[in-house]
Amino acid sequence: MEKNLTTGSVFRNVLAFSLPYLLSYFLQTLYGMADLFIIGQFEGVASTTAVSIGSQVMHMLTVMIVGLAMGATVSIAQAIGGNDRESAARSIGNTVTLFMALSLGLMALLLALRRPIVAVMSTPPEAVAGTVDYLTICFLGIPFITAYNILSSILRGMGDSKSPLYFIAVACAANIGLDYLFMGALRMGPRGAALGTTLSQAVSVAVALLVIVRRKGGLAISRGDFHPARAVMGKILKIGVPITLQDGLIQVAFIVITIIANRRGLNDAAAVGIVEKIISFLFLVPSSMLSTVSALGAQNIGAGRPDRARQTLRYAVFIAAGFGALVVLLMQFFAEPVVALFTDASQADGASVIRLGGQYMRGYVWDCIFAGIHFSFSGYFCACGRSGLSFLHNILAILLMRIPGVYWMSERFPDTLLPMGLATSAGSLLSVLICAVAFALISRRDASAPPEQA
Repeated sequence: MEKNLTTGSVFRNVLAFSLPYLLSYFLQTLYGMADLFIIGQFEGVASTTAVSIGSQVMHMLTVMIVGLAMGATVSIAQAIGGNDRESAARSIGNTVTLFMALSLGLMALLLALRRPIVAVMSTPPEAVAGTVDYLTICFLGIPFITAYNILSSILRGMGDSKSPLYFIAVACAANIGLDYLFMGALRMGPRGAALGTTLSQAVSVAVALLVIVRRKGGLAISRGDFHPARAVMGKILKIGVPITLQDGLIQVAFIVITIIANRRGLNDAAAVGIVEKIISFLFLVPSSMLSTVSALGAQNIGAGRPDRARQTLRYAVFIAAGFGALVVLLMQFFAEPVVALFTDASQADGASVIRLGGQYMRGYVWDCIFAGIHFSFSGYFCACGRSGLSFLHNILAILLMRIPGVYWMSERFPDTLLPMGLATSAGSLLSVLICAVAFALISRRDASAPPEQA
């Protein structure tokens, strides 16, 4: 089942690994949008709002689980690269034990806190009941969400980025069919949306387990590999915890920026909300580079080939920055038409949203270049076991530049959103500078270290 990525063309390996991941991330985005699209066909604004707010909470939770699972990907990839099958088996077994225990504890905690969470989100009174129903069912499905993501992280650590693509495709198809059944035929509203999401995740996990069990040539995992081992779990958490904290803080930063925009008025808030959705779609490429560099870099470092890990980073930066530059160029000419896809230009408010959205997009879109670069560096730091550096540059960018910059620009330029967009991008530019300095210091230290004895 495992695939060794420590030989052959580095560039070809980067493309072969990243494209399936990119497609699976695209399907996950489509998966999340399906609930909103379908409920809008059958229910009113209150139900749509309930699903929208509930899906925001679940997106943040999923992002943090994925970040924590990065520790498993790197640990397994390093063992595979070093041809240490026993360590790889222990890492897989301990990953399953750790995350299943975590998912059950998280499920119980969030079910107890579901009403306070709805209150913190400032949910409109008309949507409170629907949001509580949606989150209750989704929280009950946390073990399935966790299971899918840890299976995907294990497979990617073993060099297989195609299987998670197939599993999420099954989940996406099942979700759409179940949504039309529960929300369309049965008129279950937000509960139907949540039930469709939860059951489709269960289907994808069942398919994944069936495929893995039937495959030949995989690692021999014994019952003892599932027994908690402090050193193994410690390594997973050492890498994963900084990443999940970083991802959680990034989501909080986006919420703060949304609150700042909301204070400027309805049209400004709508413009920022639309552009955020567009940018999150464009960020699929930078996100795929982070996962690619983490998995490929970790395998090569485990195999004693740090030169190939650095080459993987260079190719990822080139691909991400090239994609970002192309998007920046296109959005300077087509920002308003893209924003217009999400609102009615024939109405006065719609025309204002398109104008403001075009301003915000032209500033924010530069983040596609900078984020692509620092995402690639973050993947490299994770592969090296230095995920704390990834947390450090992101938290510094959020606290020193992104949030204060957006707030100051909002107060200083009340008639345009362009400076707010530029301030958001400036946060990622600061991350790039910090990453470049950290990489130079790591490379200099590694170059001066005495060679290991054979």
